[in-house]
Formats: sequence, structure tokens, C-alpha cells
Amino acid sequence: MNDTPLLQAAALCRSYRSGLDTITVLNKADLVVQPGEMTAIVGASGSGKTTLLQILGTLDTPDSGQLFFRGHELTGKSESDLAGHRNNHIGFIFQFHHLLPEFSALENVMMPGLINGRPRAALKDKAQQLLERVGLGERLDHRSGELSGGEQQRVALARALVMAPALLLADEPTGNLDAASGSRVFALLRELSKNLDLAVVMVTHNMELARAMDRCLTLADGRLRLDSPF
Repeated sequence: MNDTPLLQAAALCRSYRSGLDTITVLNKADLVVQPGEMTAIVGASGSGKTTLLQILGTLDTPDSGQLFFRGHELTGKSESDLAGHRNNHIGFIFQFHHLLPEFSALENVMMPGLINGRPRAALKDKAQQLLERVGLGERLDHRSGELSGGEQQRVALARALVMAPALLLADEPTGNLDAASGSRVFALLRELSKNLDLAVVMVTHNMELARAMDRCLTLADGRLRLDSPF
């Protein structure tokens, strides 16, 4: 049996300069994520949650510490290697969907694969299947302006999954939605995590959603701690 975590962060440190001051947002932060596990990260505004997520997704680099994916160290890799890692293993979904308005829902979902040179026909089939899975099979040809906020976020979720990532990093994915739409998006994440063995790390201020995940971690004073049992 393979006990290697999907993702492991060890002693991550990250600071920023603000005028003459140094602001420390991560101070030897540790995190272990297993396949299929849903982890919520909560904390006060400005505590470093988004910075942590960007480092986990190799969009930012720590000042020190190590990051491993399936036992292979990522820290110190070239930007081209990290770009390949992101394209093949990580999906991203944000509070704002960032759909391309001139393209249809189907084309938006296909976009990561097209950029990566995947065969168009197979990619189209995969994108259509994902949109059907998130309940948008009747909206394939609609542009983002013709979709509701909840529908747009579901398109963004399908786009994040089109490359079949092992890890989904979500930064306030329901923060711009009404309660009902947010609950539907979260329910989809839960279903997909279970059925696809997809690990999810979600930054959120929504404590109700955070408590519905497998575990909830609080980022405070630059470190992650496990919340008390709910």
C-alpha cells in the first residue's frame, strides 16, 4: 500500500516587504493532503490563505520550506517544469470565474486542453461530459453573459477538471454566489471528490461549508492548526 501523500508542504515561510516593515504571512506552515480528501482553510482576512494556496499551486514560491507532490519535491524546479506540473495535475477555481466572454461554455471548458495541445475531438467530448455532469448539458453553446452566476461558476469548475487533475485548489469558489448557488457548487465538489478521488483544498470564509468538509484548518500566526471537532 502506498502511504505517500498526494501533497505535502513542510515548514513553508513567506514574507513581504511593506515600506520599512516586513510582514510574515507564513511561518513554518505544514500541510499534508491525501488523495480524495477535502480540506478547508479558514482564517482572518490578510492571514495568508491565498498566498498559501498560490504556493501549493506553484503560482508563488516560498522564501524557505519544501513542497512535495506524490513524494517528488517541487521546490527548486524550473518555471517550465512547474507549468507542466500545474497543467497536468492541478485544477484551479476562484471566487470570480474568469470565463472568456467571447467563447461559449463548451469552448471555455476546452481551453486548458487546447492550450496544452490536446486533440480537439476528444477534448470536446470530455468538456461536454463535464458540463453535463455539472448540470449544464443544455447550455453548451451559451456565452458567459447568458449564464447566471451559479452557472458560470459551474462552467469554471468543469474547466478546472477538464485535464483530470488529482488536486483542485479553490479560492473562495462560492464567495460571489447566493447561498443556494453556493450550496449547489459545493455539493458538486463533494460528489466529484468522492467519485474521482479528487483532493480539494478550499480557502473560504463560509464556516458552514468549511465544516462540511473532511477537515477544517485555521491559518493563524503563519501556521495551520486543526480546528476543534464540530
